[in-house]
Amino acid sequence: MNLVSTWIRVCFVSSAACPSMRATRHVTRVPATGGRARGAMSSRSRLLKEIKEAARDAEPTIRLAPDGENLLRWSATLAGPEETPFETGTFVVRFSLPESYPLAPPRAAFETKIFHPNVHWKTGEICLDILKDAWSPAWTLHSVCRAVLALLCNPEPDSPLNCDAGNMLRARDDIAYWSTARMYTRREAGGSATAGTAWPPIRPCLLYPSPSPRDKRQARMPSSA
Repeated sequence: MNLVSTWIRVCFVSSAACPSMRATRHVTRVPATGGRARGAMSSRSRLLKEIKEAARDAEPTIRLAPDGENLLRWSATLAGPEETPFETGTFVVRFSLPESYPLAPPRAAFETKIFHPNVHWKTGEICLDILKDAWSPAWTLHSVCRAVLALLCNPEPDSPLNCDAGNMLRARDDIAYWSTARMYTRREAGGSATAGTAWPPIRPCLLYPSPSPRDKRQARMPSSA
């Protein structure tokens, strides 16, 4: 029996649970083509709804639309958030949707190069839990774009896809991270060289830790020489 083309529901009734009945098996066969057709119609209806919502949305930081007539390929143009090293940059994110969307998450990747600990430098892959095991059909492509913008504002260096960026932030070398990310924003995303003058709050750099109280006391002791 071809399990791909047949959906089988097997129901067992235990004789121990019901002594008056013998164990029976009921098999119902439904052609999978009909299930796939219904799933495709459901996915198409959902995507058409998202197209209308994207057209009505007036948020200037997100422009989202399908690539031509293919509803399983979408593109988003994101404006770099203010007070981040990505400010004034314009970033393109490509979405590839499975036929089972929205039951399964889309695949998303930056087409524009971006220096960020949770974005793979070569492939543009995004490390975001909602694109994996935390996905829910309640999410839309537009809400995913918002989550990506939030990730740009709040990087997670403990789960990096870009180890160089992650190491800078884990070492609290924020100036190095911001300088590098801002340089690539200007070079790859059309960022302005005169805008985006904000800098992060200064944190003690772990590469050069603050002296301990003992070290301070020893430094104040007169030299024996």
